[in-house]
Amino acid sequence: MRTTDGDVVLGLHRSGHARDVLEAAVGLGVARLDTASNYFRHRSHEALRAVAGDLLPNFSLSTKVGYFPGEHSLAPARLRAGIEQAVKELGREPDVVLLHNPEHSHPDAQMLERACAALADAAQAGLCGAWGVSSWNPRPLVDLEAPRPDVLMVRSGLLVGLGVLEAAETLVARWRPGQVWGMSPFGGSAADVVWGKFDPRIFLRNSPSATRVQAAFRSAYGLPSVNAVAVGTDNADHLRELAGALAYEVDDQVVREYRQLLQARLQPA
Repeated sequence: MRTTDGDVVLGLHRSGHARDVLEAAVGLGVARLDTASNYFRHRSHEALRAVAGDLLPNFSLSTKVGYFPGEHSLAPARLRAGIEQAVKELGREPDVVLLHNPEHSHPDAQMLERACAALADAAQAGLCGAWGVSSWNPRPLVDLEAPRPDVLMVRSGLLVGLGVLEAAETLVARWRPGQVWGMSPFGGSAADVVWGKFDPRIFLRNSPSATRVQAAFRSAYGLPSVNAVAVGTDNADHLRELAGALAYEVDDQVVREYRQLLQARLQPA
């Protein structure tokens, strides 16, 4: 579902690539899929094509490269081969290819620049529509320069620690990506006990009909500020609930107060 405030991206990280969920996404107007070469035991691309090949034209598709069987690599030749393999497995060029967790290989500035250049070159060659960086822990990257990515993907939501949150915002300011996407808005699961211990609806403005799941998900668009949020589910009803969350509005003042509380907790007594 698309609104003026953001997009829902159906993520396939923990997904079984269920056909009914992909069909539900089409019906809901959820027009983006996100996967990676290593998801589903390195078989996500092939599984997606087999299960939903006829549905794929309905989606803008992003994938990631960097993890290969047995290792993580930022070697430009390895990344280029990974993108070419993704095209072959998917049967189409991805709309976006993201460098997957570059911090895993502890890059210096030169290593990161070369890896980003490999993705940018692949986009220029028509192997993908755009390129970017996906980082689970952006803190090791904050002092590194990179060519301006089309997309930066970072963790977002109420369970993101202040250090990761501020590092993500530093990268946005430093790299100036064309778009910023969030991921893992529930920190792993919408069924986690933490969501029953407080009411995230306080982060929404005048939204008494919202569920707690919707409030937690909608808040992820403001922590940090992102254009889209990738979320995984194998349940069509859950996806429908999440898509409906975009009808609600985040209370920016509550978000600011929450940030101030996070800051205060780090101050010495």
